[in-house]
Amino acid sequence: MKLELIKEIHSVGLVLAIISGLVQPAQGAEQTKAISTVQDKEQYSTSAAQLFAQSNNVVKVTGIKVNTTAKGIEVILESPNIEALKPVNKSQNNNFIVDIPNAVLSLPKAQTFTQANPAPGIAAVSLTQADAKTIRLTVTGEKGLPTAELFDGDEGLIFELAPVASVTTTPQQSQTLVKITAVNFNTTNNGLEIILATPEGDKLQVSPQKDGNTFIVDIPSAQLSLPNGDTVSQKQPIAGVSDITVTNLNSSTIRLSVTGTDNTPTVELFDSDDGLIFGVTSTASAPQPEAQPTPTPTPQPETQPEAQPTPTTQSNNQTAEPTAPETPIELVVTGDKDGSYLIPEATTAAKIDAPLRDIPASVQVIPKEVIEDRQVVRLSELANNVSGVQQQSGYGGLSSSGYFIRGFESSFESLRNGFKDFGFTSPRDVANIERVEFLKGPASVLYGSANNPGGVVNTITKKPLAEPFYRASFTAGSYDFYRPTIDVTGPLTEDKSVLYRLNAAYENSRSFRDFHENESFFISPVITWNIGPRTSMTFEYESQKYDYTFDRGLPPGNVFLNLPISRFLGEPDVNQAEFKTNSFTYNLEHQFSNDWKLRQGFNVITTKGNTQIARNANFSEPFLEDDGRTLPRVAQKTDEEQQNISLQTEIGGKLKTGSISHNVLLGLEFSNYRFAYDFANTSIAGIDIFNPVYGAKPGKFERSFYEEYGGETVALYFQNLIEFTPNLKLLAGGRFDWVNSFYRDLAANAYEFESSDSNFSPRVGIVYQPTDSTSLYASWTNSFNPQFFSRSRTNEQFKPETGEQFEVGIKQEFFNKRLSATLAYFDITKNNVLTPDPQDPNFSIQTGEQKSSGLELDITGEILPGWKIIGTYAYTDAYVSQSNNLDQLNDRLQAVPFNSASLWTTYEFQQGNLQGLGFGLGVVYVGEREATLPNSIKLPSYVRTDASIFYRRNNWRAAINVKNLFETKYYESQGFYIVPGAPLTVLGTISFDF
Repeated sequence: MKLELIKEIHSVGLVLAIISGLVQPAQGAEQTKAISTVQDKEQYSTSAAQLFAQSNNVVKVTGIKVNTTAKGIEVILESPNIEALKPVNKSQNNNFIVDIPNAVLSLPKAQTFTQANPAPGIAAVSLTQADAKTIRLTVTGEKGLPTAELFDGDEGLIFELAPVASVTTTPQQSQTLVKITAVNFNTTNNGLEIILATPEGDKLQVSPQKDGNTFIVDIPSAQLSLPNGDTVSQKQPIAGVSDITVTNLNSSTIRLSVTGTDNTPTVELFDSDDGLIFGVTSTASAPQPEAQPTPTPTPQPETQPEAQPTPTTQSNNQTAEPTAPETPIELVVTGDKDGSYLIPEATTAAKIDAPLRDIPASVQVIPKEVIEDRQVVRLSELANNVSGVQQQSGYGGLSSSGYFIRGFESSFESLRNGFKDFGFTSPRDVANIERVEFLKGPASVLYGSANNPGGVVNTITKKPLAEPFYRASFTAGSYDFYRPTIDVTGPLTEDKSVLYRLNAAYENSRSFRDFHENESFFISPVITWNIGPRTSMTFEYESQKYDYTFDRGLPPGNVFLNLPISRFLGEPDVNQAEFKTNSFTYNLEHQFSNDWKLRQGFNVITTKGNTQIARNANFSEPFLEDDGRTLPRVAQKTDEEQQNISLQTEIGGKLKTGSISHNVLLGLEFSNYRFAYDFANTSIAGIDIFNPVYGAKPGKFERSFYEEYGGETVALYFQNLIEFTPNLKLLAGGRFDWVNSFYRDLAANAYEFESSDSNFSPRVGIVYQPTDSTSLYASWTNSFNPQFFSRSRTNEQFKPETGEQFEVGIKQEFFNKRLSATLAYFDITKNNVLTPDPQDPNFSIQTGEQKSSGLELDITGEILPGWKIIGTYAYTDAYVSQSNNLDQLNDRLQAVPFNSASLWTTYEFQQGNLQGLGFGLGVVYVGEREATLPNSIKLPSYVRTDASIFYRRNNWRAAINVKNLFETKYYESQGFYIVPGAPLTVLGTISFDF
């Protein structure tokens, strides 16, 4: 063990040396050549025509850095040819604007860069491609035009900017609603104008943000008052823009959305006596320099003056064209920066587009950035980042997603892109994961029968992008761990109507457990076909083959806690397993209008596998023979197969009844589930747990049972998110399920149970928002789960298990909505739990009850630029409240601690020579838990520490993650077996973007 640790330290030292060598060149003394103030820039620069005449070579800008200084900020444009960058000053109003001709952006992750509020007095910084050969840098001051100086430095072209005054508080928005009486669309030489007609335009404030390729502007204290409804839209109005929509977001806010076909459109705001005017620039009409060389001209009639359309006016009420606007004020996107831990919206809780602060439920979203920063290789590891959730070890070590949520076992039931995913025998890789959404509490209102009333986990996979993106990464680490992955995406056609994405991963590893090894191959191609401006279809396929040493862990006895955590009690030549999973999904979406859409989704998952194991013969004490050291064993092998088919059809939309807004959903689901398993047993010699000798051979296998169970479901569900006022919302819905279940003996036809159940699962929740950063909520939710594995003593069918939850909570946003916290109290009761029949213990009756209540806190987001955090705390009291089995009454539910907490935080330097260097630190605390039910053994509490160091530069990233830094000895529960946690583990990763 010590020798392995020394090897790990040597590996860490080698990687640190490499990173040090990469960082060190950036620490040289800066060579600067001042070019005076912003007034001197026009003398320093030449006209665009002169610049293009000087050179036919286009200079690439490969990076941008924004660093805070004592005076304000410095913006550094990185380029291999700094001398060729000649900025042209075009500042106006509060915007310092420079155009750099004969230059193109070649950034590692995107073709634009935006950063909001980089320093007091500076509202935003943006770097965009103004036209085919011109870059535009815009720095917006809060109180006026920032002062600027330009330097040539070794790092690049450096702009030093200082605000003209300190930041002041934004005036409070007027409580009087401004009426927008008309929305006009005017074509111009540069693109399109959107005019929101009102004589009170000077009273309006705008709040811009970015969502993918969509530029969004929210206008509070305003409402559309139009003769033909409260929504106006234009489809493909100009080149580069696919959709423009103006609508009432709620009863006091207007939302303007401009969606680009490739990138976020450029939008400018003009002041005018006629109202607010937004100028949208067409990608086909960007101005070209006079002297631009054209060695091999290609006709582009849509960009020539004679082909430009005569300006016309399109209006919802045919109002006259307004007067010419004044000087433009450029809007800068203030959306979340790449890499944020905070995701403000998620679809799992309500299946609609709505902010999480409007949903009366506790929902935690773990984005791919957390997966990358923590170097997560198993989905169950994400339990460390969600309050009230504990990880559940997979089937014999299978890489699957199992959790204990709010005290209840999930039985590996989860969702994948909203479809049921029974993961007990389905391996799942993290390579194509976009985010994982944890919805706390019963979820039958939208997803039907569920074994776990504590919550549901929905894994969202990556989808194709319109812009090409290519990433290759390689991870190597302790115990011969090797994992290469690729992620490539982009358009397949010139018009970008067909997009693709491909994720693939290979993994080969040994383990700290003796004789353990696993090999996995995963691939997932995805195609999105944009059939029309309102219709799209996505096809997704996933395939994974997982070969591994099958080991369920240690029996739940105190003596086994004294064994080395590496101890293997199976047989190296016997314990093997292989599972293959294939999944196909299609998702069709069609928008009838801007408010209503249809979605149909289909999913089929098939898994086939086999296992072979030498395991303990007894499932209760005594596990050992009389000598206290020999574990009697049996050998077992299985063939298993499962299939899940789902078809969902949903219609959703928005409407108003008077002043009340509604966001409604109506859905229909058909599903079919089947799981068959063929078990065979034989004898095999026992093993000395303190001094094991391996090599025992199993006898002849004989079938012990061959069974199958499953069911068919038809369900109808509905939901309505009602907005009575902007700060008072009600979410109400329900689902009717009709389930036909079966459980049969396929070997001898000795039994066949069939049952038919119907159930209605309602949900009601209310949200009150006293401020725009605070949400108070309360909710009541329900769940059900059919029981078809047994009959009563009188051969009667059992009723479904039911769950009921009451929850209250508060959601609070901090630091200008960069940090979000959710505090929730819940009380769950699970009824109709089977307990032994007092007249005949071979049968059961439905008098059992289990309860779980507690307090949970989740904090996610960014405290300061570069400092990200995700923290949790949970107090959970989960126990058996009613049972005829006195051995279980008042017992705690297994694997659930009273107290648990976690913290993961990273800091990345945002400026200076260390920019791109970052560190991560994580701490996980799990209190004492019961390993089994009935309670027989306690798992000790533990504190585990993780750490990381990483460095980003241009298009690559290198990282070292150390898990269990101090080699804490700890155990997790599988529900019965005890699974040792991994000791100190080091993973090194390097990735490149192309």
